Amino acid sequence: MFLVFTKKILFITEYSMKENFNIDLDKKDKPVDQKPSSIWYELKDAIRGSEADYTEIKIGKAIFLLAVPMILELIMESTFAVVDIFFVGKLGPSAVATVGLTETYLFLLYSIGIGLSMAVTAIVARRIGEKEKQKAGISAVQSIFLAVLISLPFAIAGIFYSKELLALMGADSWVIEHGYRYTQWMLGGNAVIMLLFIINAIFRGAGDAAIAMRVLWIANGINIILDPVLIFGLGPFPELGVEGAAIATNIGRGIGVLTQLWFLFRGVNHIKVLRSQLHLHWQTIKTIVKTSLGGIGQMIIAMTSWIFIMRLLSDFGSEVVAGATIALRIMMFTMMPAWGMSNAVATLVGQNLGAKKPERAERSVWITGFWNMIFLIGVAIVYFINSEALVRIFSDDLKVISVGGMWLRIVSYSYFVYAWWMVAVQAFNGAGDTVTPTKINFVFFWLVQIPLAYILSQALGFEYSGVFWAIFISETSVGLFTLWLFTRGKWKYVNV
Repeated sequence: MFLVFTKKILFITEYSMKENFNIDLDKKDKPVDQKPSSIWYELKDAIRGSEADYTEIKIGKAIFLLAVPMILELIMESTFAVVDIFFVGKLGPSAVATVGLTETYLFLLYSIGIGLSMAVTAIVARRIGEKEKQKAGISAVQSIFLAVLISLPFAIAGIFYSKELLALMGADSWVIEHGYRYTQWMLGGNAVIMLLFIINAIFRGAGDAAIAMRVLWIANGINIILDPVLIFGLGPFPELGVEGAAIATNIGRGIGVLTQLWFLFRGVNHIKVLRSQLHLHWQTIKTIVKTSLGGIGQMIIAMTSWIFIMRLLSDFGSEVVAGATIALRIMMFTMMPAWGMSNAVATLVGQNLGAKKPERAERSVWITGFWNMIFLIGVAIVYFINSEALVRIFSDDLKVISVGGMWLRIVSYSYFVYAWWMVAVQAFNGAGDTVTPTKINFVFFWLVQIPLAYILSQALGFEYSGVFWAIFISETSVGLFTLWLFTRGKWKYVNV
């Protein structure tokens, strides 16, 4: 496997370099457009939204046009999360606890939403690749119906049982008596969160990633503006405290959903929903549900494994948990470009398989993986050299800095492989094979990572460093295995 992997790396290195210098390697990949080529022109095209056919243009250009808006979308989402908790933090620890306990339930919703969005991206991308835009529109409508249906139980539970849900999570009296309205708003209005996930997945699958980016800019931009206004009662607005944060979120994301629907019905570069398509299509719904089960499983497995990891770390004190939490936030923020490139793979694989170009789909994964590897090697070097300095930005506690720095150094060793795992998983998801990554995650995260973390930290006495090394071993192993499975090529023949 190592020799095959090395040969692929050497080939993709040569291929990527030649693409950058506009040297044609084979006639099949000649660009169909003759627009002037420059990094600034391509950047403008990516942000504005390209009308290019991603199954025809050069793979490097296709990756760039899709990845740039996806990266900017993720950065905006990350910025919102930081700003939101910053303002709520001004209200004290009980307000922060209200947000944290409510998010415990929202994590389940996120798992379902992200899992469903994987299926939607794969199916819409396949229909666009097949040049079946009308069928893509039908799939989009059915996924919206599903999103609304899934949100209803969460809404009912949040509106009528918010206090009970908080008490179940061990909330203190202040949270139950004063914070329950935050839970009511967030769970009661969860449809806007679900619809944002799903409709943006439609745009990404169609190749309109720039629209998804703009929608999130609008939604989170409004949210960031309204947060301090409604929390602290600025100007003529009443002071609503933590409830104001939830209202701001619902208004911002609600406007985002309205914007999404306007774009969908107006029509964008690659997809348009017609009024005649506004009816239930049970076969399409069945396909979406069947494909999404694997994606939902992926998210639930990942979520629960991290809960167990954090539970293990909590045995070693609050400083260890704080250091690990800060390190995780640093990792998530610095990996945004890598996730953007990986998400682009799902669209490219889906569309190229739909266009009956499986070899081009595979080549897009290898090229994206190469650049993802280069980026994450750079991030790993920064982690290794400046690990404690990065943690020190968020804390001046020496133990916290030491713990967070240790995790960043250890994780830096695995980023070479982790880069390939990210794109290989998205290749499976983009092909519509969400079950294979779910099985892989179950084995390596539940049957390897969790037991190994317990053995190293508790039984062998390595304490929290044992947890970090268990994560390194399991994630390096899952990366190599997933990449090997990808090279077998069975994902090319999945029907969705």
